[in-house]
Amino acid sequence: MATIQEQWERFYRWGPFGLLLLGSLMALLVRDAVMSPAEQRTAVTLVLTALALQILHVAGKIPGQVHYWARSALAFALTWLNPFFCVYAVLGYFDTAHYLPRRWVPAGSTVTVVTMAGAQAGGMPPGSLHQAAAFGGLLALNSGLVLFFDRLSRREAERARTQAETIAELERTNARLQQALAENAALQAQLIVQAREAGVADERRRLAAEIHDTIAQGLTGIITQLQAAGDDEHVRRAIALARESLREARRSVHDLAPAQLEHDTLPEALKKLTDGRAGLTVTGTAVPLHDELEAALLRIAQEALANATRHAHANRIGVTLSYMDDEVTLDIRDDGRGFTRPSRGFGLTAMRERAERVAGTLEIESEPGRGTAVSVRVPLIRHG
Repeated sequence: MATIQEQWERFYRWGPFGLLLLGSLMALLVRDAVMSPAEQRTAVTLVLTALALQILHVAGKIPGQVHYWARSALAFALTWLNPFFCVYAVLGYFDTAHYLPRRWVPAGSTVTVVTMAGAQAGGMPPGSLHQAAAFGGLLALNSGLVLFFDRLSRREAERARTQAETIAELERTNARLQQALAENAALQAQLIVQAREAGVADERRRLAAEIHDTIAQGLTGIITQLQAAGDDEHVRRAIALARESLREARRSVHDLAPAQLEHDTLPEALKKLTDGRAGLTVTGTAVPLHDELEAALLRIAQEALANATRHAHANRIGVTLSYMDDEVTLDIRDDGRGFTRPSRGFGLTAMRERAERVAGTLEIESEPGRGTAVSVRVPLIRHG
């Protein structure tokens, strides 16, 4: 539905056509009683001129002020010839403030008031003292009505201005509130990451120590004892199995803290990780991230690349690392065989848990034969 302002704009544009037609029809009915043949010809000329004036105004050929004064003059002349043309002159009650600057509104209203009072008194000029008195009374009445409605219009304009200022202030307040909420969310994410980092770091150190002191040391002792037991085939197999387990235990200890990030930035570590395996694209301005964030992103990239190579048998893999204003995204896409529903294996679960531990999210999209896309988003929290 059109707004009130849009409806008024339509009236300013098309209303004069309807009122000119209505005034002309009413004047036509009484033309012989109030107009001479010469006045009727003059009226026809003035009506056609008024019609052309409105058409040119609608087409944007005539400015609003010029159009208003020319139309008021034509309406006054037509009403002088036939009082029923005041139907056309009544437009001045509605659009004076629309077309004229504030200082010219009283003058425009005066022309309309005189025209309407003359028509209501029986035509102009007054033909008798009684008609002149009626004209004076009607002039005063119309002037009072104009002043009354002008005051109402000013109050409505002031109310609209106040309402607009209030809405603008509310919008500014809402913008500040949204900014504060965003800053609060970023701070909350940072606090969550820092709190989890403290717990995770302690747990990693404890696990590394336990693995080293128990499993690794125990396997080393087993190997020593087996080597001393002899050269039996079963013994050799047991030694090989124990050594493989020892390597896995040491790898687990090593994996608890990514060595790639000890000397390289995250983009550099990803470049080395993807070299010969995938294409790497870095967008935005790379900044040092919180240690936990970089570790989580690197581990997720390692797992996703391993899945794409080992399980999806992908020929092409693309990795994109994007730094934005308040978050960092990592996307790994491949053209492998894809899957219908995510596996419940450890790999995907571990990636999702790594993202959640640093207040991030991980999404996986895949279709059979259409490849897989892994996307992780984490808050941008600088190293510090």
